[in-house]
Amino acid sequence: MKFTVVLVVWLFSSIAFAQFIFVTNADNTLSLKKYTGSGGNVLIPGTSNGRSVVSVGVAAFDECTNLISVTIPDSVTSIGKFAFVNCYGLAEVSMGTNVCSIADWSFNSCYSLTNFTFPASVTNIGGYSFAWCTNLVSVAIPRGVTVLGDSVFYNCFGLTNVTLPNTVTTIMRYAFADCTSLVTVTVPTSVTSLGEGAFYECGGLASFQIPDSVTNIGNNAFQGCGSLTNVIIPSSLTGLPDSLLRFCGSLPSVTIPSSVKSIGGAAFMDCSGLTSIRIPDGVTNIGTWAFMDCTGLIDVTVGAGVLSIGEDAFTWCTSLSALYFPSNAPAIAGSFNYFGSAVAYYLPGTTGWRPTLGDIPTQIWKPQMQIVQTNRIAFDIVWADGTTVVVDACTNLANLVWSPISTNILTGGEALFCDPSWLSFPARFYRVRSP
Repeated sequence: MKFTVVLVVWLFSSIAFAQFIFVTNADNTLSLKKYTGSGGNVLIPGTSNGRSVVSVGVAAFDECTNLISVTIPDSVTSIGKFAFVNCYGLAEVSMGTNVCSIADWSFNSCYSLTNFTFPASVTNIGGYSFAWCTNLVSVAIPRGVTVLGDSVFYNCFGLTNVTLPNTVTTIMRYAFADCTSLVTVTVPTSVTSLGEGAFYECGGLASFQIPDSVTNIGNNAFQGCGSLTNVIIPSSLTGLPDSLLRFCGSLPSVTIPSSVKSIGGAAFMDCSGLTSIRIPDGVTNIGTWAFMDCTGLIDVTVGAGVLSIGEDAFTWCTSLSALYFPSNAPAIAGSFNYFGSAVAYYLPGTTGWRPTLGDIPTQIWKPQMQIVQTNRIAFDIVWADGTTVVVDACTNLANLVWSPISTNILTGGEALFCDPSWLSFPARFYRVRSP
């Protein structure tokens, strides 16, 4: 009997199926338990023995340092914890269109990863999942994600661009901490919570607008953002947390909204670029070290509702010359303006004032007149917000007969006075007083 032997040779590319250990799930699907190959370019199979591969298991590629690229099939719906942790050489990931969950630490310390495209199917991105991916440049979070996990992009030094969809409601603690190349980021109006240290030490961040939807911000949220020159604090906040803008030395000014009731400890510590601060009337407490070491700060207007000021709140504010108090004397904890030379000015008729407030002298706060035009009689009256002053005039300093000519309510702490009749007198003199 004649027969023919046919030799069939299967030629595989460099993305050939490598060695995999699978486990069977209760529904007869498979999970990839361990990759045992030598690395390179790896294609995870979508099926094995007729059963679908639906997940990449815990630590499946753990410390596979020779892994260069990986293709994850459409059958996979979840990536387990530590799945690709410490895969230092992993430069490219092609992820299937049905992955829903990327678990904690899954791509942690994949130093060679420069770009990562999330499929639209993803709804969960776990904590630390991309931390220490130091060459990651750009990420776009898909619309299904509502929460960014703890430290998800922590220490991603190369990250310059982040796109957040308007489905995200929560940015967890230290999510973008130490992303030093991040210059701008737009937080959508869906976000209600920024976790502790969310943008901690983002040294390249220049501008940030916290949307009105945010009602909660954790401590240290923007600490160490040394390039920050503009930050908008929304009226949705009732308190400023500890160390909110600590070490933001480039910030020239900040507006504290009237909704704020308390200012946390060290909230503005070491903001050396601040020159003037107006604390709203609703604030009742200024925390310990709140403005400590703000060496450029010159004057502070304290809100009428402030009842207590924490220890060393203005210590080392060496340029501070004046603190203005429109209400009764607050309680002071310990030293106040140590290594400073400020004076505390208070309004007539308020109570509790002594020759010193803590360790600084006190004086009565009097309205000031500042000429703004020389071709006519016009000057700004500067005093406490909401106070009423009367402008008096006389024509002879040798025979002082003062006559009231204008009553002014100071809005925002100032009012402009102009005398339309000044040309009718050979000389005229002015004074301001409380009613």
